[in-house]
Amino acid sequence: MNHFIIIKPNKKFFFIISIILLSIIFIFCFNDVSLCATPKIINTMQKAFEQIEKWLMKLATPAAAIAVGTGVFMKKFSFGDEERLRTGKKLIKSSLFSYAFILAIDLILSAIESLIG
Repeated sequence: MNHFIIIKPNKKFFFIISIILLSIIFIFCFNDVSLCATPKIINTMQKAFEQIEKWLMKLATPAAAIAVGTGVFMKKFSFGDEERLRTGKKLIKSSLFSYAFILAIDLILSAIESLIG
């Protein structure tokens, strides 16, 4: 006579087995996460976002200068056209506001970074 243990599959059994298997996978496969190290993908993404931020800051100043210059020229060469005067004023105001907003965000992010790191 053969005596085998027969386990009837139910939801509780599959839940316990899946928790055990996932724990083993996380412990052995992702040990740098379990040892509180920063994963490589996080470092790579952080460096990429820093590069994007530097690039945007270098691009924001000339873009704002071109937008303000375009608005000034629109006002200067409107020759009394009210629509062009309003468009020029709106372009100058919106470009200065946008540039100030970008500078404020950079200031806030650097302050948060100095507090965290």
